[in-house]
Amino acid sequence: MSRTRFSLALLALLALAAAGCGSSDDSTSDTSGALSASDCTPAKLQTQSAGQLTVATDEPAFPPYFIDNDPTNGKGFESAVAYAIAGQLGYKKPDVKWVVEPFNSSYAPGPKDFDFDVNQISITPPREKQVDFSSPYYTANQGVVALKGSDASKATSLAELKSAKLGVQIGTTSLDAVNEKIQPDSEPQVYNSSSDVVTALKNHQIDATVVDVPTALYLTAVQVPEATVVGQFSAPGGDQWGALLAKGSPLTACVSKAVDDLRASGELGKLNQRWMSQAAGAPPLD
Repeated sequence: MSRTRFSLALLALLALAAAGCGSSDDSTSDTSGALSASDCTPAKLQTQSAGQLTVATDEPAFPPYFIDNDPTNGKGFESAVAYAIAGQLGYKKPDVKWVVEPFNSSYAPGPKDFDFDVNQISITPPREKQVDFSSPYYTANQGVVALKGSDASKATSLAELKSAKLGVQIGTTSLDAVNEKIQPDSEPQVYNSSSDVVTALKNHQIDATVVDVPTALYLTAVQVPEATVVGQFSAPGGDQWGALLAKGSPLTACVSKAVDDLRASGELGKLNQRWMSQAAGAPPLD
């Protein structure tokens, strides 16, 4: 999860393709039951503040998920998705309030001071024991980023990465993917934040890192231009992202319905194409 200022022009330079690492069009079961649109309106929804939808994400907020570190501008994939969900629920843009929630604390058990959180949070069984998730709005592959000229940068398979010194952010599905799919010869270095991972890569303290593919493309384009995207591979069991809500939230079914309706209407596909489809350019690693 990368976070710093990023221009729309740079995103436009990244290769666009519809196939590849993930798609917000991925089919999923309808978790919204028999809800109707009239069940999911600001007048009926039990939000943090009456008539207002409180949405959380981390700080800083990185492209291509958020642009200019400003979730309120509606630019970037997750900012646009959040406002699209809000619109489906009947909230106008001024009715949406953004708050900061660190990634690692978002899925901790207990009450929340937000209605839902969008922060590339993968839906996993352990997390589902502590929080609710909406229907998935995106499915991501994992990308390997290595310093140019290193042995890791020349890898064409996961087996060729086993001897590399890898660094990954703690608490992420990328760390699980490293351990389960790459199974490196030495324990991966674990860092508290994505910024720490970037620093370690820049300082040659690690040979490579694993992040979701859109982030991998951003890292190599902006934060670590001396690195390259080696390739991509699927996370164990897939890596679906959902809007995160407090466990047992009365909003979960309505947020899921909003996501399902956005998928059915093609709106999620349009947002994915605009902000995320450049991720298809990374070669597969078997």
